[in-house]
Amino acid sequence: MRIIAGKYKGTTLYAPPGKETRPTADRARQTLFDILLHAPWADRSFVEQAVILDAFAGTGAIGLEALSRGAQKAYFFEKNTKTLSFLEKNIQLCRANLNTILYKDVLLPPLVHTPCNLAFFDPPYQQNLVPQAIKNLENKNWFSKETLIVTETAVNEALSLDSSFSLLDERKVGAACLRFWKKTI
Repeated sequence: MRIIAGKYKGTTLYAPPGKETRPTADRARQTLFDILLHAPWADRSFVEQAVILDAFAGTGAIGLEALSRGAQKAYFFEKNTKTLSFLEKNIQLCRANLNTILYKDVLLPPLVHTPCNLAFFDPPYQQNLVPQAIKNLENKNWFSKETLIVTETAVNEALSLDSSFSLLDERKVGAACLRFWKKTI
């Protein structure tokens, strides 16, 4: 697993052994960022000016890819302490310490004063964690009315958000399903 483009391009990231952590595949990350860079509801300047939230961060591959492509700041949430140590190593490896803040549990987020405008949710598959995480983050001011939310679930996993979100796009990439959401209210 490596960073695909930008200032950290080619950097190989550390991942814990075993199947407990499931990093987003290079191909899925490439597809995700190709969509973000060319969609009518996002573009290169959107990504380059983004404040990122990487929920269920794991190795941090998605958030670090966004920083590599010019995002301004990234907030990472990772509850598993073993995985968190790999995330910290990857942040160090990319020399991204000044642009990142780490938190433990996305289901118990602190109040934030500067909301993010691009949020990634890649939780463990088949556990329906995204709706609750989004609700808890909304209650703590993590989203602006312009926030774009990207979710990754298993291809066969249903996901619905409340009616205040509209689905902009959906793509299947291997075993993953990428969905792009925007707040409508």
